[in-house]
Amino acid sequence: MDLSELDYDLPSELIAQTPAPSRDASRLLVVDRARAGLEDHMFAELPDLLRAGDCLVVNNSRVIPARILARDAGGRPVELLFIEPVDQHRWRALVRPGRRCRKGVELVVDDAPALRLRIVGV
Repeated sequence: MDLSELDYDLPSELIAQTPAPSRDASRLLVVDRARAGLEDHMFAELPDLLRAGDCLVVNNSRVIPARILARDAGGRPVELLFIEPVDQHRWRALVRPGRRCRKGVELVVDDAPALRLRIVGV
């Protein structure tokens, strides 16, 4: 599978920066498989939406600000998504486009031009 098939545009203004004052006031996206559609609801409505035999999937992951935009020596954009730390100074990351990710390549971070990143392995 080509992971780019999972890419979608999510405008930053649509990403909640703080939780809703009342957790049950948060928004809930419901998949209606019978009609092959999506419905917007409030989390407080969840008990009324569930029926016997339904499958409830809970995602308790936390989002970390792990996406960095940078540029290679030619000024071309490179996007890095930091996945997990290897040690105090190294991280495993997904890099797009991957062809610019060769060992030894140095990248300049867009939001912090004094910050340099070096690819140490592929």
